[in-house]
Amino acid sequence: MRLLSIILVVLLSVSAVQAQDNRRKVIIDDEGFALMHLMLLQAPDVDVLGITTVSGNVWANRATAMALRGLEIAGRTDVPVVQGATYPLLNSEKLTDRWEALYGKLTWKGAWMKQWVEPTQQSTPPYFGPDDPVHLPEGDPTTKPADEIAANFLIRMVRRYPGEVTIIACGPLTNLALAQRLDPAFAALARELVYMGGSLNPRQTLDNVSAEQFAREFVNTPRREFNMRFDPEAASIVSRSPWRKITIVPVDPSTDTQRTRALLDRMAKAAPPTLATYIGAMEPGFPLWDEIAAGVWLDPGMISRREMLFIDYNTQFGPGYGDMLSWHRDYRPDLGEQPAEVVRTIDTKRLEALMVRLMGERRKAD
Repeated sequence: MRLLSIILVVLLSVSAVQAQDNRRKVIIDDEGFALMHLMLLQAPDVDVLGITTVSGNVWANRATAMALRGLEIAGRTDVPVVQGATYPLLNSEKLTDRWEALYGKLTWKGAWMKQWVEPTQQSTPPYFGPDDPVHLPEGDPTTKPADEIAANFLIRMVRRYPGEVTIIACGPLTNLALAQRLDPAFAALARELVYMGGSLNPRQTLDNVSAEQFAREFVNTPRREFNMRFDPEAASIVSRSPWRKITIVPVDPSTDTQRTRALLDRMAKAAPPTLATYIGAMEPGFPLWDEIAAGVWLDPGMISRREMLFIDYNTQFGPGYGDMLSWHRDYRPDLGEQPAEVVRTIDTKRLEALMVRLMGERRKAD
């Protein structure tokens, strides 16, 4: 009987190890910490190898602090945070000021944002410099980032797990471009790239002022989107790198979505107490940009319309700087553009249901 018990324990241990090994490996490359990160961290079949940070909505040092603190709140300090690029490859705050003087005002400038051009319901974020001390409203992290550069970490992980690592990028693509330039085999060694960025021809579909305020950015400039506009040169490098598979979530499907107070309350109710407080404090009124990227990777069945296109980004310093460029196969310039599955529409209710369900996964595991 004792021998049988020992054998059973061994078999269960082997089964647990196999289950761990079968989890899908992912690296999150982003400029902060939000619901998208929680979705991937909570998913039981996902192994988050690390979070790499980059400047975009905020500077990289602030994004790193936000990720560290978010992981502490989520009880996932086992996940390393690796700080990445502070500056875009070529673009800069001064260049953006010069561009605006020539071609008009940008709706959102991320870390360079000082005020909205016109009144909006969304709060105006405080302005910081790239080296300013970081103090977060939710408390400063006690954990520290990994002693490594994000581009090197990305290369190291795809070389450790060739063909297994998905990279989900929801900010500017600077880290990925640097990794590709450092190691030309980088993109081909990854399993796939999923990123939120670019814009084709979004149309406002929700009948409320809050969402409309964000859609106004695309009325006259439908091909411009912040992540790619912040570092167009990086976006172009990544678009022409030899990935095995690329999935792009442009702005277009996000106009059907919104981070409403009701959705946040549903998620908070499903989450454990520490996460519930964190989720409940989030500001409502934003589309679910990054959450779509995580959602379509976790559940591709929520994609209701997709299109295969060849994608690049405009790197000429003119009125279309950073705009998304797209072609069907026979019309592409053939300068290295890669085919990408572009998500056009999704099942919004299915995404929201997934978000709520995932918030309860950790409680079940406990």
